Amino acid sequence: MPLKQTVPTLLLAGLAGEIAFELYAWLVSPLLFGVALAPANLVVALGKIALGITLPYWLGFALHIALGIVGFSVFVWLVHRLTRLGLVLSGALSGLVLWFVAQGLLAPVVGRSFMMDFGAYTQSSFVGHVGMAMVIGYAIALLQRRAA
Repeated sequence: MPLKQTVPTLLLAGLAGEIAFELYAWLVSPLLFGVALAPANLVVALGKIALGITLPYWLGFALHIALGIVGFSVFVWLVHRLTRLGLVLSGALSGLVLWFVAQGLLAPVVGRSFMMDFGAYTQSSFVGHVGMAMVIGYAIALLQRRAA
């Protein structure tokens, strides 16, 4: 797919995935796991460590959304290009990797336990990351079919 088509496709797919993630994080996760996901807190904590400043929550939230829209969609697309797996499966693999990065690598950086002891938050985060990335993969495939 030419870059002219790829960038809008990735942005639209990332937006679809981010909307799905936020709906899940705030509405479904509390019902299933008893916790609402608030990844902006991780962004704020990382900002404090990396930059020495306290980012306002709204900025942490906006940065996480931007990362989801741009970063996740690019990562799903790259995994697809490198592995030649289908886009939805590439999304699942990408979501697994990104979940591990968030809970296994970044959470300990900000003082939380590894994988946050695999509690309800970590389990819900797994569903959120994998689900979001699969939605992105599906949306990329759908948008590519429509562009063809």
